[in-house]
Amino acid sequence: MKQVFRSNLAMIVGWLWMVFAAYNAVDLVVRYNGRPSMVAAAVLGVLTALVFVTCLRPVIVMSEEGVLVRNPLRNAFVPWSGVDEVTVSHSITITSGGRSVRCWAPQTSARERAAAARKGRPAPARGRFRTEPVRSKAEQAADEAMAGKTHADWVAEQITERAEAAQRTASVAGTAAVPETETENGTGTAAVTENGTGNGAAAVTGSETGTENGSETGTGNDGLKVTWAPSALVALVLALALVVAAFVA
Repeated sequence: MKQVFRSNLAMIVGWLWMVFAAYNAVDLVVRYNGRPSMVAAAVLGVLTALVFVTCLRPVIVMSEEGVLVRNPLRNAFVPWSGVDEVTVSHSITITSGGRSVRCWAPQTSARERAAAARKGRPAPARGRFRTEPVRSKAEQAADEAMAGKTHADWVAEQITERAEAAQRTASVAGTAAVPETETENGTGTAAVTENGTGNGAAAVTGSETGTENGSETGTGNDGLKVTWAPSALVALVLALALVVAAFVA
């Protein structure tokens, strides 16, 4: 199941700016008057690129394979087997193999943290004849789940739970596969006795080498992978091209 988490406020601000920028871009094309229009287009392009990379790009995507973190300029992917720790301060930090990635969104402000702490406190006792609105079971469950937590705290919990579940499943699958392998190949002692010392040693060496290579390959594939984001680089290059065009015009 694919889950996407981002800052709703940043997304709203980002799309509002995109609509504003599109309207002004059309206006600049229709009323083009040389250098002033190019300077305005350069300013508009730089601001639009900044809004795109800081408001629309940052997101956390959880899939069956792992968690993808899209930050302003880079993408980071961590498979579930490689997630070592997830912590939250003002932002979510995912640690994998001694390396870590800090998620740009969602983030937690001091005001949101204080509001969550107040929400997590028990409700004050009401008077005998005072009434309160009746909430549905779904509303009560949602309030209980988010009591004392910010959005970032809840997202970090979702990442931790899915990583632990995937690692437990992989561990159980690996444990179940071991007896079958031993049954097919027989015990190590029997193999050495029947095939001779040289063949037995070669078999043991081969199995050890395969185990080491498999573990090394797994460690390399299961670690944190960070790459540059093509869409962010394209947006910045286009903005830079508009700035250069404004100076040349």
